[in-house]
Amino acid sequence: MRPDTPAEHTAEAERLIRTATRYPEDQEPLLLQAAAHLELADARERASALYDQLLSDSPSNPHLIKARQAANLWEYGHEAEARALISGIRSAAPADPAPWEVIAEALEAHDELEASHACFTEAATLLTSEDTPLTHATTALLTGRHRVRRLLALPHDDWDMVADTRHIGPIPLDELHDPKRIWALGSNDPAELRAEIARLRAELGDRRAALSRPFPVALLHWPARELSELLASYPTLAAEYPSRDAHLTAVESSLRALAASGTTNLGIVTGSVPSYEAFAASEKTSPASPALLPEYATTLAARGKATPWPPIPTAPCWCTSGKPYSECHGQDAGAAHP
Repeated sequence: MRPDTPAEHTAEAERLIRTATRYPEDQEPLLLQAAAHLELADARERASALYDQLLSDSPSNPHLIKARQAANLWEYGHEAEARALISGIRSAAPADPAPWEVIAEALEAHDELEASHACFTEAATLLTSEDTPLTHATTALLTGRHRVRRLLALPHDDWDMVADTRHIGPIPLDELHDPKRIWALGSNDPAELRAEIARLRAELGDRRAALSRPFPVALLHWPARELSELLASYPTLAAEYPSRDAHLTAVESSLRALAASGTTNLGIVTGSVPSYEAFAASEKTSPASPALLPEYATTLAARGKATPWPPIPTAPCWCTSGKPYSECHGQDAGAAHP
């Protein structure tokens, strides 16, 4: 069930903090999720303390943590400190799109539209080029930039056109990002209000779905060598994995079915026999039990091990064949892309 109340968000944060203690090697993604729930519970000082804890421990992605910290600090009155963090991130020019998006949206949320536009533009200039395929993350930067440019009443440029063409929702970006929409929310016309509610649902649906699951709905993928070792050690699992090809086909078809049913935030986690055996021991269950497999997949996803699905068409396929996704398991998968 999706946490809705401050108490539920706090409880979920406490669960994630306990899990981080149990799996210290995965502390960073778990504590980032916990901090997000604390922010939603309006426990911003506790969230700030978690960000400080992560930054003191040589994190793998310090820029993202600093960006999240800046956005959080600004929300509870520490504007000067937030601005200093944002300035430092922009000077560092990280190659990861995520911190750029966080700080640009923080500036936008506080009506710093010119600074937000500059931030989105710096990120797009740094991270996109004719030789670099757009990813979901870099497309999100262009979408955010498109939104801010509409608020600033700036004319469309080439990157806005790219954002328009990459957008696959039922309502065009120009309509979603129309500044006049705010006036519709004050209308006394029921038809106008219903239309605006439909637009807002379309725009916010993915974000709400992501918040409902702090980690993806993930399916378990076994590389060829690991699958062979798994079946040699636990023959009872052969019914789950009759062959390598059948396993790969089942993963892709199941994910497509989930996507077709409207499920978002999908991913793939990669299993290994030592990790699986350690998980079974921690659960006091035999690795030969098929019922343990989905629990293992969910735990890997909760520990930040999931890779988003589907890959972009030109990215390597998730099955590790080395082929582009569109030429491997992504063939004829246009409808599967969310």
